[in-house]
Amino acid sequence: MFRAFNPVIVVGAALAAALSLAGVAPTASAAPPHGVLFDDFDYSGPDDPAVTADGWEVRTGGGGPGVEGATWTADNIAFPRIQGKKSLQLRLTTDGTSQGTTQSEFTQTTQGREGTYLAQIKFSDAPAAGPDGDFMNQTFFAIGPLAADCDPNYSETDFTEYLPNGGWGTPGPLNSETTWYTTGETCSDSVENDQAVSLAGWHTIMATVAGGHVRYYVDGVLVADHAGKYFPREDMVIDFNTWLIDTTGHVGQQTSIWNEYVDYVYYAQNQVLSPKQAKHQVRLLRSHHRFVNTIAP
Repeated sequence: MFRAFNPVIVVGAALAAALSLAGVAPTASAAPPHGVLFDDFDYSGPDDPAVTADGWEVRTGGGGPGVEGATWTADNIAFPRIQGKKSLQLRLTTDGTSQGTTQSEFTQTTQGREGTYLAQIKFSDAPAAGPDGDFMNQTFFAIGPLAADCDPNYSETDFTEYLPNGGWGTPGPLNSETTWYTTGETCSDSVENDQAVSLAGWHTIMATVAGGHVRYYVDGVLVADHAGKYFPREDMVIDFNTWLIDTTGHVGQQTSIWNEYVDYVYYAQNQVLSPKQAKHQVRLLRSHHRFVNTIAP
């Protein structure tokens, strides 16, 4: 099947050998592995046809979370080149009023539940423009549908909710991992871990969902382990958003601009990988592919 002295095969074999030594199962260089979602976010903009073709949805309109009256807009989604690599940019703008607040959300429609989730994210501790102080949330999570108020099958795993200035009465900077059992108008049931630490700059956020446990990692370090009834009971979609918790932290009337960047996202369905193994798989994928989705519908 293979021809001798093919340079592509030689490089692939060398990489496979290196991964094997690192404790990572080798993967064919040309054909992507099964059960994987990977995106390098190499798009021209939110209206790029490839965005929809690859299963992403850009949120527009109103609704929660966030302050009532704020707007979700495609204008806040972009794909700039950051340090030489295309990245997803999620922007939040606010002048301290709900009507003057715009938020952003980028959702993958492919569903999954158990497995390994990983993203490399650049968080901001200060706005790119305007006054500091806003109680805003920079996120990466997986979420299922809420069929009814207090739905016992509702599943949500918040891999990170980063609050540079804090929120809900808690000072910042603060990073949180939350796993939900249910929510609604009359109930809220979740388990949460927090780290009072700055995450300004690039960080790898990862979680493994398997064996009745959701284990959360920041830069390869285990920071939370949630189990029992909080383990997901339905399929979920991957989501990124930035939103304003409330307007009370805004200073003055000048508009502030906040940015969250995502270098890549990776999901290995029904596979439990270590942080080192997951990052090696990303390196292998991005050396050959812009986007991969081999998860069976």
